[in-house]
Amino acid sequence: MIAALRIGLALTGSFCTFARVIQEVQKLTDAGHEVTPILSFAARDTDTRFGKAEDFSRQLEEITGRTPITTLTEAEPIGAKGLFDVLVVAPCTGSTLGRLANGISETPVTLAVKSHLRRNRPVVLAVSTNDALGASLRNIAYLKNAKNIYFVPLSQDDPVSKPNSLVADFTRIDDTITAALAGTQIQPLFL
Repeated sequence: MIAALRIGLALTGSFCTFARVIQEVQKLTDAGHEVTPILSFAARDTDTRFGKAEDFSRQLEEITGRTPITTLTEAEPIGAKGLFDVLVVAPCTGSTLGRLANGISETPVTLAVKSHLRRNRPVVLAVSTNDALGASLRNIAYLKNAKNIYFVPLSQDDPVSKPNSLVADFTRIDDTITAALAGTQIQPLFL
């Protein structure tokens, strides 16, 4: 990966993947990148069986040295100020895919993406949703053809019990960022 990138790393509510995403955030900061966390309202406020929201937020702040962006007012100037070289949404839920595909920017994450795209900079989506091969498939297809949107390679996480579910290979975030900065979708997309 290219050295010394300014990376916006946005988390949405696929709570079961937070531990894996935090590992990747650690790798990105260890590699010398400036990572700024951005939390959706759900990621900021929801305690689940996977952990407390406050604990995840604190852990991200400790790893990155930056207070997470958690409000619309904090997210709005991202594009105007050119804060990031690349914006990564990991995990990217089905709800977030739907908002992005339909231009709805009512959360800190979706407003961050909208604001970042105004400068024609790459957005990397690491999908994690139980309906990726169902209702969310049309949004994935639409965004796959959108300018400056790139996907982290993904696969079915449990084809027997959850046949419509897809989860990104979070360990490929750095490779996907490198490809996205070169204007290329990393392949294969589906593992």
